[in-house]
Amino acid sequence: MTVATLFTPKIPSQFDEASSKTSSTDTGWDSYAEDTDSMGYDDIAGAAISNNTAEQTSSTQILPTETAEFRKLQKKLRRQVSWAIRDFNMIEDGDVVMVCVSGGKDSYTLLDILLLLKRIAPISFDIVAVNLDQKQPGYPEDILPAYLNEQGIAHYILEKDTYSIVKSVVPEGKTYCSACSRLRRGSLYGFAKQIGATKIALGHHRDDMLATFFLNLFHGGALKSMPPKLLSDDKQNLLIRPLAYVEEKDIIEYARLKEFPIIPCNLCGSQTNLQRAIINDMLREWDNAHPQRLASIFKAMQNVAPSQLADRELFDFETLNIERDDNERLFEGDNIQAGQTDSLAEIGLPVAPKTQVFNPKFASHHNHDHDHDQQAESTDSMAKTSRTTKKIPTINPLI
Repeated sequence: MTVATLFTPKIPSQFDEASSKTSSTDTGWDSYAEDTDSMGYDDIAGAAISNNTAEQTSSTQILPTETAEFRKLQKKLRRQVSWAIRDFNMIEDGDVVMVCVSGGKDSYTLLDILLLLKRIAPISFDIVAVNLDQKQPGYPEDILPAYLNEQGIAHYILEKDTYSIVKSVVPEGKTYCSACSRLRRGSLYGFAKQIGATKIALGHHRDDMLATFFLNLFHGGALKSMPPKLLSDDKQNLLIRPLAYVEEKDIIEYARLKEFPIIPCNLCGSQTNLQRAIINDMLREWDNAHPQRLASIFKAMQNVAPSQLADRELFDFETLNIERDDNERLFEGDNIQAGQTDSLAEIGLPVAPKTQVFNPKFASHHNHDHDHDQQAESTDSMAKTSRTTKKIPTINPLI
C-alpha cells in the first residue's frame, strides 16, 4: 500500500453521489484533495445541519471560521499539505508524528491541519504535540498548555533553561538563533527517540525555505535550503516539513481567522540585525511587486540541472567528450570570409569553407548580382536540393 492510497479519505455514504461524479481513475492524494474539497473537514457537520441552522445563524454573528473565506483557505492549505506529504512520503501507516509547537502561527497551523488530515485518513497514525519551554523571561507558560488541553490534544511540555545558556555563550550584540536552534534541536530530537516518535514535524513553510536558500546564497556560499524531509546527522530521527508548499501570507491569514493564542518569541524576535529578517523583507517586496517570482524561485529549487552549474561533485565535467558522426555540416548563411589563409592552411583548416543557403525560398540574385545567369540557375537548383536534404540542426544541451 502506497502513501498515495493510504491517505485517500473515507467518504461517508451521504457524499457518495458527489464523489461518483469524479473519474473512477482518480486515486491517491490528488483525488483526495479534490473530492474532499466540497465536504469540508470539520466533521462534515456543515452540510448535515445547514438547513436547520440557516435561520438561526442569520440572527447571530458569524464566526470567522464559518465564513466562505475561511473554508476556501482551509481547503487550500489542506490540499498543499496533502501534496507535500504525498510527494515526499512524509507520513506512513503506524507513524507517531511529534509536532513541535512553539506557540507561533506556523506551528499552530501545522498542528491544526495535521489533526484535520488524521481524522479522515484511512490509516492509523498518531499525533503528539511537544513544546520546549526555554525559560526566557516574560514567557507565558500557561497559554499553550491551556490551548492544548482545551482542544484535547495529547502533548508534552519540556522545561529546560536554554535561555541562560544562550545568553552566556553568545556575545552581546550577536544574534541568538544559531545557538538557540542547536540547543532546541538536541533536546527535541532526543525526546522524540525517548517516546518512540517516528517522525518530527516542523512548522517551516515555503517562504522559510526560500529565505534559507538566499541566506546560504548570500552569506554561506552554497546552494542549499531546508529540505522537506531530512534524516538527522546521527540517523536517529526523520524530520518532515508538511508546510513546504504553503505560503507565509496564507498561514498569517489562517492563524488570524482561527484566533490562535500566538506567543511571540522574545529570544530573537526583538533583534533587528537578523540577516533572516532582512531576507524576509526582500522576499515580501518581491512578492508585492512580482506576485509569481517566489513561486518561480521555489519551482527552480525543485528543478535542479547539475550540468548547468559548476559543482564538480554533482556532475562529471572532466570526462565530457564529443561524439560526432560522419554527416557533413555546412554553415547556413550567405558567405564566409577567411583571413590569414596561410595560417589556416598550416593548421589544417579549410581556407574556403562551403556554405549552404539559409532560406532557399528567397535565395535570389541580390547576393550575386554580378554573376552570370547560369550561376544563378545553379544556385536555385542547389537551393531546391538543400530544401529537402538540409535542415537546421537542433542542439539539445545535456541536462
